[in-house]
Amino acid sequence: MIASTKPSALEMESIAARHPHLLRSTSGKRRKPLLVGACMLLYLVFTWWFFSIGHVLANANWPIAGTYLADWVSYEVRPEFRISPDGTMRLAYQRNSPLGQNPDPDWVMLEKRTVTRTIDTPAAAQIEEPKANSSFSFMAPGAALGKAAEPAPQPSLKQSGTEEVVTRAVITFDRSTRIEVADGTVTASYAGETFTMTVGGADAVVPQGPLPHWATQKRPGEKITLSFGLTGWAEVEGDEVSIRNRFFGWANFLFDTNSPFFGKSYGEVASLILYGERIDPQRSNLALAWNNILYNAEWQHLDVWTKLLQTIVMAFVGTLFASLAAFPLCFLAARNITPSRIANQVVRRFFDFQRSVDMFIWALFFTRAFGPGPLAGISAIFFTDTGTLGKLYSEALENIDDKQREGVKSVGAAPIAVQRFGVLPQVLPVFASQALYFWESNTRSATIIGAVGAGGIGLKLWEAMRTNSDWENVAYMVLLILMVVFIFDSISNACRSRLMGRKAQ
Repeated sequence: MIASTKPSALEMESIAARHPHLLRSTSGKRRKPLLVGACMLLYLVFTWWFFSIGHVLANANWPIAGTYLADWVSYEVRPEFRISPDGTMRLAYQRNSPLGQNPDPDWVMLEKRTVTRTIDTPAAAQIEEPKANSSFSFMAPGAALGKAAEPAPQPSLKQSGTEEVVTRAVITFDRSTRIEVADGTVTASYAGETFTMTVGGADAVVPQGPLPHWATQKRPGEKITLSFGLTGWAEVEGDEVSIRNRFFGWANFLFDTNSPFFGKSYGEVASLILYGERIDPQRSNLALAWNNILYNAEWQHLDVWTKLLQTIVMAFVGTLFASLAAFPLCFLAARNITPSRIANQVVRRFFDFQRSVDMFIWALFFTRAFGPGPLAGISAIFFTDTGTLGKLYSEALENIDDKQREGVKSVGAAPIAVQRFGVLPQVLPVFASQALYFWESNTRSATIIGAVGAGGIGLKLWEAMRTNSDWENVAYMVLLILMVVFIFDSISNACRSRLMGRKAQ
């Protein structure tokens, strides 16, 4: 029978008396995760309080964020009705309307009539010629008495004319949303509710009844904003009704309103290109269509693609020059390659100086030095990445296996040959991998620094965002940037995997 080897209580107490640190370390290890968790919780609570995150979230304008996102994938048509005191209206669309120069959408129903108006216009002022005598004076009558000459009252002429005005308008957003304007009254229907407002060309708009949840008015008499969700919205003032009807898609993406192909279906465009008579006698319909696409005034495809190519070139050239500059300097910064402490410290502090200032700040500096353009962007990428790559390269050199270098030394090789055959084979794949990663990363960074004038698509993206209305153009450029980043990410991963001896993922 095998005796039990389990220690008795006396033996456990004896072990604890002889080795108390064993028990203390076990309890300390148990308390450490709890202590770390408590510190993290306290830090999160402090952050919530310090940045007033709760207050920010409670007062955030979430509907505006949703509207911006909707604007990325849609466009608006904006008919505006100007209301006269007699209740008649004039209709106008926004400049550069996506519907063309003479818009007539089927969702705007108008009732019109011709009216005769009398307009007071000042008569043409009669020009009196000065009398040709020597007593002509440049002084106005009464000037000696300190009196200014009063202009003679100009007679006015009454002119009558006829014009066509709108007496009733019905705007249909969808089956459940519509607005009717007639006889100084605006009636809005949405989500099964009907809301009426009185306008009539006055300075104030008066709601008839309580405001529904989709209507807002800051102060009595001011404009009323009607929000219809993704369908659109409207603003009602005393003398104007502004409609914002939203449609999914990107309007006039291929051909703008000035193109002869505008408004035609894809089949009609293909028929014109393949079989139709020449629209422009100087070139074929295919060349004309391609020209209209490139020089689309609303989307500016050629300019956007050119700026995107500038961004790619900026990232490639800046990273290439930074890699070439960091390669020789990293040998001076590596302590196991260059034994001189002074040389190590000087080069390392130079790397710190370059990478301690963000690329965005360097872009501002070089923009002031060289002026706006790709040269400033290339210089910012080159200057920042030289310091970062130099530091990474030097650390890779310090982590090499010295046995390979010692083996080359043992055969009597020269110092340059030792670095060539004992060091470079170990670090070149790492150098190339890091350079490829920075090239991929700088494709994104070049977009950011372009916003401060360093050239590329970033500047054009910033210009589109500043208008606060061309969000579909912003979405178009962001999509192009994402496509470029995905492509270069795949290329970079494949190259790095091949260099490191692994299959691409």
